[in-house]
Amino acid sequence: MAINPKLLEELKERRAKARKAGGEGKLAKRHEKGMMSARERLETFFDEGTFQEFGMHAEHSCHRFGMEKKELPYDGVVCGTGLVDSRPVAAYSQDFTVSGGSLGRIHAKKICDLMDFAHEAGMPVVGVNDSGGARIQEGVDSLSGYGQVFFKNVLLSGVVPQVAIIAGPCAGGAAYSPALTDFLIMTKDNANMFICGPDVIKAATGESAELEQFASAAAHASISGNIHLVADDDKHAMELTAKLLSFLPSNNISDPPHEFQNLDLSDDPELNEIVPASSKEALDTMAVIDRLVDDGDFFEIMPDFARNIIVGFARIEGIVVGIVANNSMVKAGTLDIDSSDKAARFIRTCNVYNIPIVSLVDIPGFMPGLAQEQGGIIRHGAKMLFAYAAATVPKITLIMRKAYGGAYLAMCSSDLGADMVFAWPTAEIAVMGAEGAAKILYRKEIQEAEDPKAKTAELCEAYREEFSSPYQAAANAMITDVIEPAQSRAAVALALRNTLSKRDTRPPKKHGNIPL
Repeated sequence: MAINPKLLEELKERRAKARKAGGEGKLAKRHEKGMMSARERLETFFDEGTFQEFGMHAEHSCHRFGMEKKELPYDGVVCGTGLVDSRPVAAYSQDFTVSGGSLGRIHAKKICDLMDFAHEAGMPVVGVNDSGGARIQEGVDSLSGYGQVFFKNVLLSGVVPQVAIIAGPCAGGAAYSPALTDFLIMTKDNANMFICGPDVIKAATGESAELEQFASAAAHASISGNIHLVADDDKHAMELTAKLLSFLPSNNISDPPHEFQNLDLSDDPELNEIVPASSKEALDTMAVIDRLVDDGDFFEIMPDFARNIIVGFARIEGIVVGIVANNSMVKAGTLDIDSSDKAARFIRTCNVYNIPIVSLVDIPGFMPGLAQEQGGIIRHGAKMLFAYAAATVPKITLIMRKAYGGAYLAMCSSDLGADMVFAWPTAEIAVMGAEGAAKILYRKEIQEAEDPKAKTAELCEAYREEFSSPYQAAANAMITDVIEPAQSRAAVALALRNTLSKRDTRPPKKHGNIPL
């Protein structure tokens, strides 16, 4: 007996209505702005034909303030799962054409139910944020909904990767769900994120501020450091998300998606040419990374924030790695408050998702200055020490040039748990730089010399040879080997293969107390 045709027709009508969302007029206006609809974003993201929707027929439950007369298709948020490069991912996309994408009780329940499913199935969660905020008509129910979403964000943290995309307005309490995720991607146009808008700031403090100064993608990427990547548009945001997920495991008990291949342990002579003749010249660390990683494919994270340190994902002979590298071309590569925060967060993310860490060292120390001291550089620098020491994933360190003082330790020395430490012959490992040390240790000799400048240079060289040579560190078993730069890729690749089976158990405890 065949199914009643009316039932099939009703189903088709409901699906067609859902696809139109807030109406063809609103969809057309979004397209004019270069924006995608909530569904188009997910269709672009998932492998064709693999999206399976959750809660298409869900409806709001508010019957006050005229809401009983309103129809809100799928309550303004499209939820479901699908495949991204053949791997399962859960995603939701808020629909601004449906009541401004406002969050109410059912809207929040759909997101939370999807997150529960992702938790149990062990798959990443991607959220596209495009919402006017809490649904005022639902009152405290909408606030409760936000609280439930925040709770789920924290519950899933460190269990499955979470990525937030800011593709429209994200204001007030709504901004805290993205802030609780692992990575935030924001479109450079048509999106903003803030707690208090210009009017509130003006009323509370008397300050005049435009949204572009604090709420735009550019401001968050370079000044506040609230986001990790800037996308050109919606399509690019989905592409960046897929690329990011290609380096991450589906969950915390899975290995990253390594691409094992036959090891190529040949030398790379071009690395010998990258090192400047003088230690006073800046080293182009990005050029080093380009030679180390497979096909020069380095996916940098937070490229515009705290540029004195570089972090990002890559593969080295097929092994997924997180790279943490000093950038001597910015602030001489010193560690300051922002770069310490940036690195510590990235190190902990790698550790959570079983990603080996490769540290490239060229650091003269922590950034000096009254603002840094008053701003808490001790506390912020300690985050890096904590993050590295707490990390149980494979840790490979390459000391390229300067490695001075506490900053040497903060960049994952053997004492902080590095499994293997390699150094170039140009490495200088010491309490401080040779010039400063010589002026302290040989002050009298310099003062009595006929040519103090020449004497200082002579003593500096003597200090380097006796106290900061990589061979002295190697003699004290602090370095695995001294290698020429050309051997770096082979040495790191082999070290990674030899440490993938690493098992590091720690004392039983709830969690460590990182200095936040």
